[in-house]
Amino acid sequence: MTSLPLPYRVVARWRETRDTNTLRVEPVGGRLPPFRPGQFAMVHAFGRGEIPVSVSAIPTTGGLGFTVRRVGAVSEGLYETRPGGTVGLRGPYGTGWELEKAAGQDLLVVAGGIGLAPLRPLIRDAVAAPEPYGRLNILVGSRAPADLMARLETRQWPTAYTGVTVDRPAAGWCGDIGLVTRLLGRARFEPDNTTVFICGPEPMIRATARELTALGVPGDRVRVSLERNMRCATGHCGHCQLGPLLLCRDGPVVGWDLAEDLLLVREL
Repeated sequence: MTSLPLPYRVVARWRETRDTNTLRVEPVGGRLPPFRPGQFAMVHAFGRGEIPVSVSAIPTTGGLGFTVRRVGAVSEGLYETRPGGTVGLRGPYGTGWELEKAAGQDLLVVAGGIGLAPLRPLIRDAVAAPEPYGRLNILVGSRAPADLMARLETRQWPTAYTGVTVDRPAAGWCGDIGLVTRLLGRARFEPDNTTVFICGPEPMIRATARELTALGVPGDRVRVSLERNMRCATGHCGHCQLGPLLLCRDGPVVGWDLAEDLLLVREL
């Protein structure tokens, strides 16, 4: 792992939604160590700065990829980088989803908005595993149909249940409307033999995790990805501190048994 960004060339770019692109990148010279699903990189837009971005594809599933939503100067620079352009990467950083610890259990994946991006490598690994896990369930929530990511891929994943819901339907929308938690009753899983993976806005994480633990899923088997203001990614600057955790080092993926009380404190 290096503290200086290594140059990576963008070899493909595709639109996920109206304000979100995925970049597939390859090293120009030196190569970073392998990423695990759930980890992140500090991605550098030259001349603008760097931001933390979770890996959304790894080489075993189609190349190293990062999904970027255009919300600021740095993310806009990355979003607009065309194939042939160069970005800088340093990493990998943080904890992963640790899918391997769920062997023999049902899997429940819950994504809100762009939160589906960090979960895609995990889903692909679960689908491709030579020794299958239990039943795979995927629940996806979004603000509106236009904000839904990976629509084709979502339909192709072999699952016991895949549910998609939106907060604000558009003309022609025939799917579910409302919070992603309303889909939990349709998922097929045994609460005491299930591992859950959640990524999305904090209110969605809290509501989903609380419902699942109330159903009997142990808190340490509800894995959530948390986001704070990460800057150094090395645990030195303290900007990503959440209680006793430095999320760039001790997160972003942690168990709900640890995260529940910490999320009662609003980010400064």
